[in-house]
Amino acid sequence: MLVVLRENVKNLGRIGDVVKVSDGYARNFLLPQSLVVAADEKNVAAIEHEKKLLEKKRLAQKGIAEELAKKLSDFSCTVSRKVGEHDKLFGSVSSNDVSDALKKAGFEIDRHSVQMPGPIKSLGVHPVTIKLENDVTATVKVWVVKDES
Repeated sequence: MLVVLRENVKNLGRIGDVVKVSDGYARNFLLPQSLVVAADEKNVAAIEHEKKLLEKKRLAQKGIAEELAKKLSDFSCTVSRKVGEHDKLFGSVSSNDVSDALKKAGFEIDRHSVQMPGPIKSLGVHPVTIKLENDVTATVKVWVVKDES
């Protein structure tokens, strides 16, 4: 089924893209959530007009994301954890913990945007990648320190 995206859909496309998806995926998931419309002549013409408007919006969003990426690249956050003997962490630091630390610092970053190869299981400084847009990423330094309490 040929559909036009009304919103960004992960692993499928961006607003205004005309994509071919399976009938069941469109009927059971995309259409009920109003993420797409059927790609007939009328809808395609309307979307072409909206695409021009959306392109300006995308450029503005990309500019904001690049500005945020610059701020994040200069930023480092600290996460404190309890440690046992020989400075071994109890548990680990996950993307959720990094997202929470960034929120406390005033950055609205979703935990799904935090890209880590795996949880952090040692003390020290660790670089963590934040994906803001498809082609805009930033690297944040995460300090994992002992919890003194």
